[in-house]
Amino acid sequence: MSQQLLAGMESSAVTVLKRAVELDSSSRFQESLVCYQEGIHLLMEVLKEGKYHEQIKISADATGYSYEKLFKPYLDPLVTEVWVEDPYIRHVHQVYNFLRFCEMLLKGPCKVKNIHLLTSLDDDSRNSQQTSGLEEIKQSLQSYGVTMEVMFSSTIHDREIRFNNGWVIKIGRGLDYFKKTQSKFSIGYCDFDLRHCHETTVDIFHTKHTKNS
Repeated sequence: MSQQLLAGMESSAVTVLKRAVELDSSSRFQESLVCYQEGIHLLMEVLKEGKYHEQIKISADATGYSYEKLFKPYLDPLVTEVWVEDPYIRHVHQVYNFLRFCEMLLKGPCKVKNIHLLTSLDDDSRNSQQTSGLEEIKQSLQSYGVTMEVMFSSTIHDREIRFNNGWVIKIGRGLDYFKKTQSKFSIGYCDFDLRHCHETTVDIFHTKHTKNS
């Protein structure tokens, strides 16, 4: 497929998706869904022909990398299922990170119904808040109509987050890329856009690309 045709398809996809947003804002949800589907289909065709790989390098002490900023560009109303593979959802602050990630998903624009978490079990599971914390998150999600499945693996190493619209985000440090604030009353404790980050790399792919590469 020629680059000119690919550019034309990409332009058409942008136009259709802009229309979908306008319809969504006007509460014309059924029409907006059709436009979303058409626009995403066009983008998928472009991705199938081209190779998509974006890399974001987060430097030490950088700010402005909340979960919303990092993940929202890859979420749309067609996202209903999410897979999180991260060996370090173990300690209390890491479980809170996962909770914040789930809260971000609930705020849309996706319509998440199923969340799958694969992590490793805390070495001292008897005294750990890991299992109880994850169970509480699971019960809380149920009140929002979301089912959460938790599985543990002793061999998991890679960190990967997948959405069922095809996007795959791999973060070197998983969800735990934020530094600890000086105190609970320091700027950045609540707003993660203001929280300093550890140095890490974010790689973003699409399954159409990864399967054909």
